[in-house]
Amino acid sequence: MKPIFPSHWLGILGGGQLGRYFTQAAQDLGYSVCVLDPDEDSPAGKVAQKFIQADYLDEAALKEFASICVAASTEFENVPAKVLDWLSEQNVYVAPMSKPVSIAQNRTAEKQFLSNCSKLTDIQTAPYCIITSLDECKHIPEIMFPAILKTTRLGYDGKGQRSIKELNDLEKAWIDLGQVECILEKKLDLAFEVSAIVARAQDNQVAIFPVAQNEHRNGILHLSVVPAPLLSETQELKILEATKKIICELDYVGVLCVEYFVLRDGQIIVNEIAPRPHNSGHHTLDSCYTSQFEQQVRALARLPLGQTTLTQSVVMLNLLGDIWFDADQKLVDPPWDQVLAIPSAKLHLYGKTEPKLGRKMGHINFLADNIQSAMADAKSAMEILGIPLE
Repeated sequence: MKPIFPSHWLGILGGGQLGRYFTQAAQDLGYSVCVLDPDEDSPAGKVAQKFIQADYLDEAALKEFASICVAASTEFENVPAKVLDWLSEQNVYVAPMSKPVSIAQNRTAEKQFLSNCSKLTDIQTAPYCIITSLDECKHIPEIMFPAILKTTRLGYDGKGQRSIKELNDLEKAWIDLGQVECILEKKLDLAFEVSAIVARAQDNQVAIFPVAQNEHRNGILHLSVVPAPLLSETQELKILEATKKIICELDYVGVLCVEYFVLRDGQIIVNEIAPRPHNSGHHTLDSCYTSQFEQQVRALARLPLGQTTLTQSVVMLNLLGDIWFDADQKLVDPPWDQVLAIPSAKLHLYGKTEPKLGRKMGHINFLADNIQSAMADAKSAMEILGIPLE
């Protein structure tokens, strides 16, 4: 297939910060962008040449979107997969296609896919079982506990999850989650978490970014550190090769994130996939030759993928809406002047109008010659912004 050159129109389904960065990367390359999103305060919609505010299943909106765009991608995994099929039928080039997105939208399908991939990658998933009824809750073997119960659909940033200490807690937790299909995953002796972001082009070219080591708080990403300080060279090579095999096995075109657990005994476990750029890849905006968002544009436009080499060590600090509130819960402006007095700090805010507790509002990348320096600067910024160090 031939490349799609500027100044054709590209489309993005979803208008949050990931869509905003896609839009800006596409515009930098000379493309015009149309965003479709139901939120009138869409961060991507504010910067795109065209913003269609509508539900993803709005027929008239989709027809307008298809009439403008020659190619389209997704900003998050919960865009209805059938929309991608419909756009493809309208001769809009879609990447990724609906099949890999459908797998990522359902944790059961995702776990089954990753389990099957273990024959290629030699990396297993955590032990799991599927729960669809109260009766099934009563017959889970004790060896599965403690565990995490997750809804199979629409869960992210710790939502749709419950920690389960023992079998007796399971029935109530399943009822609390709405008695929908869930997946129960055994908790493992976790040392740390990492993620690998990879891109695949329509001609099967694959490019992968360095592995990031991630720290979460309350189910939301707090820090990403690259290079991953606790990961051995052997472990990193195994993760990079496994991630390349996973994206090819999915027949996936675009940017994909694969998350892994590293256990205290050194074993690597594959956790889940995200069919899009990822929060843990925001560091690439400043730390790599090609950002994950430019890579998404290149893959969608059928251009050669960019170089993914890390230019400097980096720590990415997520900024939640909490820092916009003082001790009395009144809205305040964070002291950005003090933050930006740190020479290594690169501030990125997402253009969201209303700060909320737990809402991702931006991030800061701290670039340095080594991880220790970058982390020291990140901790200085946390103290300035009132973010607890632990």
